[in-house]
Amino acid sequence: MKINIKKFNVFTIVSLLSLIAGILLWIWWGTRFGVWYDIGIYALTIILILAGIIGTILSLLEKSED
Repeated sequence: MKINIKKFNVFTIVSLLSLIAGILLWIWWGTRFGVWYDIGIYALTIILILAGIIGTILSLLEKSED
């Protein structure tokens, strides 16, 4: 299984946007409310970041044919 950058498509863009949204949400929440260790914002941020990472990897994976 190899990652092929040439397979960049809409799903990759959505995954990268999810990753960026998770990071920006955490930074915005921390600066806006002054709380960097809230379990609720961690839960939402982790979901967005993991969806972004896993989605990007899955959308760029090259399927091997045996």
